[in-house]
Amino acid sequence: MAIAQPASRPANPRFSSGPCAKPPTYDLSKLAGAPLGRSHRAAVGKEKLLAAIEGTREVLGIPADYKIGIVPASDTGAVEMAMWNLLGARKVEMLAWESFGAGWVTDVVKQLKIDAEVKTADYGDIVDLATVDTDNDVVFTWNGTTSGVRVPNGDWIKDDRDGLTICDATSAAFAQELPWQKLDVTTFSWQKVLGGEAAHGVIVLSPRAVERLESYTPAWPLPKIFRLTKGGKLIDGIFTGATINTPSMLAVEDYLFALDWARSVGGLEGLIGRANANADAIHAFAYANDWIENLANDPATRSNTSVCLKFTDKRIKDGASFAKAVAKRLEAEGIAYDIGAYRDAPAGLRIWCGGTVETADIEAMLPWLAWAFEAEIAAQG
Repeated sequence: MAIAQPASRPANPRFSSGPCAKPPTYDLSKLAGAPLGRSHRAAVGKEKLLAAIEGTREVLGIPADYKIGIVPASDTGAVEMAMWNLLGARKVEMLAWESFGAGWVTDVVKQLKIDAEVKTADYGDIVDLATVDTDNDVVFTWNGTTSGVRVPNGDWIKDDRDGLTICDATSAAFAQELPWQKLDVTTFSWQKVLGGEAAHGVIVLSPRAVERLESYTPAWPLPKIFRLTKGGKLIDGIFTGATINTPSMLAVEDYLFALDWARSVGGLEGLIGRANANADAIHAFAYANDWIENLANDPATRSNTSVCLKFTDKRIKDGASFAKAVAKRLEAEGIAYDIGAYRDAPAGLRIWCGGTVETADIEAMLPWLAWAFEAEIAAQG
């Protein structure tokens, strides 16, 4: 017996966790002002890059004495840059509860060969932050893109700490409050919450991080693309738009458009509200249906951007195959693209809820998720 399909459909079925949906008002014609074919070192290029830096500061509320730089290789490049430049001066604690955090552990322990204290938690949980000593250098992910678990607040970080906090905030920036006074290095990419184009990262340095950079030289050689200092001094041009390598001015223009859109919806407060509304719709759906639930066990640590779900129905014979089949069915119908769980994560779904996604599209997609679940249950016999 055929299962009736829902009547309404999402206007935009793009729920990918990166690159993420473009802002709702996006159109390629909005990028007509990009200085294509011009040097990024020309006055017009420098002006655009500085506008991107200061626009970031404005929307995120980053303190005036923090440095903001545009760097290569997306958030990954920014995190690696921070670790290679800053770690090794004192004891290190590595915190991981999902695949990207685990990747940073591997790089520090196996590549930099630092004898770090590693604290981990399974997918769906978070480490006991009360056990973390921030007199050590601490590397952690604020929002686990592949686990749907986030740090609830920065209360566990001491104001008078001796160590540096290095925070991968790529799925949190522009969707969650970040306590800047608690963070010494913060990284993210444009491709997440604001739906920017890939390949560019942002690194934010506190005065304490700058002091470390200018007073400590790591034991290992640094590739040119990672270097933040020269002759023991910060290369200040990186933080005024003189990028280490050539940026895409089209991508910069795209980011400037996204920042303008962010201002139009109420800035950071408006973006957080949009993400919360999206995530709340999915959380309510999970509460109402006993065959699916949030991967994050504690409501206080549930992400409002990368919402991860797992199927719990006992009739499911193969969880991984079932979840893939549901995602494939929804994509084939043009209802939801790219919502399968990350390859290293437990079987399930991952639905992006950042501010560029419209709540109406989430609400229109969810009945289809129920349809796909029932259709797949029927298909497996």
